[in-house]
Amino acid sequence: MRDEGKTVKRFLRCLVPFALCLGMAAAIAQQFPSKPVRLLVAFPPGGGPDLVARLLAAKLTETLGRQFIVENRVGANGNIAGDLTVKATPDGHTLLVGQDSLLTINPHLYDKMPFDPLRDLVPVASLVSNGFVLAVNPSLPATTLPEFVEYVRRASPPLQYASGGNGSQHHLTMERLKARAGFRMVHVPYKGGAPATTATVAGEVQAMMSGTSTAPQIRAGRLRALAVTSLRRSTVLPEVPTIADFYPGFEMTQWYGLFAPPGTPRAVLAQIRVEVNRALATADMRDKLKNAGGIEAWISSPQDFARAIRDDYAKYARLVRDVGARLD
Repeated sequence: MRDEGKTVKRFLRCLVPFALCLGMAAAIAQQFPSKPVRLLVAFPPGGGPDLVARLLAAKLTETLGRQFIVENRVGANGNIAGDLTVKATPDGHTLLVGQDSLLTINPHLYDKMPFDPLRDLVPVASLVSNGFVLAVNPSLPATTLPEFVEYVRRASPPLQYASGGNGSQHHLTMERLKARAGFRMVHVPYKGGAPATTATVAGEVQAMMSGTSTAPQIRAGRLRALAVTSLRRSTVLPEVPTIADFYPGFEMTQWYGLFAPPGTPRAVLAQIRVEVNRALATADMRDKLKNAGGIEAWISSPQDFARAIRDDYAKYARLVRDVGARLD
């Protein structure tokens, strides 16, 4: 009995600090946000991550009663914004609207990273996802994906395609299609998706993998959409087939997520996740995302989000190696 009594006393002594920690975490969560929250974005205003960040900031400002402010910290394929996030005070008041390429592609492109994306950026919540569009200049005679593949195979010299940069998802997605369909094209990297789109519309290059944000150019006839890279058709371009319709299993999508500095209290992370998921589930938010370029809300569990990051990390490691892409 004495031993049992001692065991109970030891348990109670351990329970007290544990309860205090829980109480402190709950108090911190109740106080959040206690000041304006910064949402760091690695791309210039007008790009996909920026549009999503601004829509989310407006919604969270409305629901939480504190300002959520978007800050564009551009450079090094997202590494600058990521590094600022990692070094920020871990209280939930500095968050990163991060693209998948920062976490799953950059580590395979750069010889040196200023931080370890998988270790140092804490996943808070998935935000949105969408596929790419294989778009061509209308002067090209191909009107379907099979016609495009056959035309490109016969072209001499090889045709050119644009991307948003060496090692970008636009680049790696086209390289994957080239390998799967068995054709050659010359890669012409540009400094971002917007100049790549401009070059394709102008006929400087014949094709590109674009985001669904090019839907206005497609509808206006300045680009011709042949296929999308998601497994199901895009809600903004429902008439366009998927590449998987012709090459089963082919899928390439991009996503954005919310990330926090290491050491951010779990209670704060959980509160942010709840508020973000609630915002993404509203009809007006979904409509605004769709109107911003066919972007679809992606609400997932923390486990599924973490699994998607790990799976994409492995997928892009293989793609970068096979393509031979490299940045200093």
